[in-house]
Amino acid sequence: MTTLLKNGMVLTPLGFEKKDVFVSNGKVFVSSTDTFDTDHASSIIDCTDRIIIPGFTDVHVHLREPGFFYKETIASGTAAAAKGGYTCVCPMPNLKPVPSDMESLQTQLSIIEKDAKVKTIPYGTITQNQDGRSALSDMEAMAPYVCAFSDDGKGVQTGDLMEEAMEKAKELGKLIVAHCEDESLLHGGYIHDGEYAKAHNHKGICSESEWGQVKRDVQLAEKTGASYHVCHISTKETVDIIRQAKARGVDVTCETGPHYLVLCDADLQEDGRFKMNPPLRAAADRDALIEGLCDGTIDMIATDHAPHSEEEKSKGLAGSAFGIVGLETSFPILYTHLVKKGIISLEKLIEVMSINPRRRFGFEGGVIEDGAPADLTVIDLNRHFSIDPSDFVSMGKATPFTDWKVYGKVVMTLVEGEIVYDETNA
Repeated sequence: MTTLLKNGMVLTPLGFEKKDVFVSNGKVFVSSTDTFDTDHASSIIDCTDRIIIPGFTDVHVHLREPGFFYKETIASGTAAAAKGGYTCVCPMPNLKPVPSDMESLQTQLSIIEKDAKVKTIPYGTITQNQDGRSALSDMEAMAPYVCAFSDDGKGVQTGDLMEEAMEKAKELGKLIVAHCEDESLLHGGYIHDGEYAKAHNHKGICSESEWGQVKRDVQLAEKTGASYHVCHISTKETVDIIRQAKARGVDVTCETGPHYLVLCDADLQEDGRFKMNPPLRAAADRDALIEGLCDGTIDMIATDHAPHSEEEKSKGLAGSAFGIVGLETSFPILYTHLVKKGIISLEKLIEVMSINPRRRFGFEGGVIEDGAPADLTVIDLNRHFSIDPSDFVSMGKATPFTDWKVYGKVVMTLVEGEIVYDETNA
């Protein structure tokens, strides 16, 4: 199967240029318009007034399978990824069984091989029980098959255990990817310990529960020389700690989520679709995250796509499960509220959604040039629509962005040249 994408604005290493992209044998070949022999194309797709970019990579998703298929499956989650323009996703290990050795990991790998619609590279756990407290997992056996090691959902609770994990990951040439949360500081909290919590008599989660562990971990990364990545940062203190660590030469990167960049706790409603972990913080935290994104402190944006059943998300802020979905809304939300408002450039947004994640995690691609993998996303920037969870492919429907008016519709996604999502004629 060969495909010719004609007349699109293609993001090349030199910037956006009007080019044709020929896709053959899973690779891309780029030229100026009208140079390819259309007789050799199985299909020709007109991309006039559309951009063609390296497919998005999300290093932080929850696909819920094995163990929790009533929330999401690898098939439904990766179909949602394809619809959102993602060509590669990395599912977190809060599963049953948790992938802490090759036997448990193989259960997940087998489902991925059978059902995944996009490239899906899982995590292995840091600890045996994915609890942030038990002995280390069989990291050595899993290393060739996982993108990195994480206990996402749980912070590693002692410095000694984290140091041991960093030493082992460094030996294996793998990242430690940390959900930073000091459980001794939670006190039953479930939203940010800010003005909304006080006004509505909710139990709050203090910012130090996140930044305290980040501070500990960057010191350990500096000590061990390990490669360290921080999940879904949400506080202004975390931004400062990582900025300073980078200035010292520590091998640290981080991500934040779309919701932390465009919402704060003043936007909360008494609804489970506003409950996630870490929680939406204060406006000052949101502004610090935007500043960190602009100055390069924040390396990438990940959705933390976390689907739950309708029942699990129907119990308000106090009783609902933590987590929202995001694969199908990430780009249009960020394009509409960051790019169109002049906060960042379109090129910057693609850098943090496509290029930087691949570079940091050692995945190939992230560039459109001759011979590169044909992992591509085609977007109509002028197409506007309202976010409607009933249209989601994901089994999870909980989003704080219901009815938001957005621009930037993904119309096609290709993985190694195969069209895995197509709405070009809609």
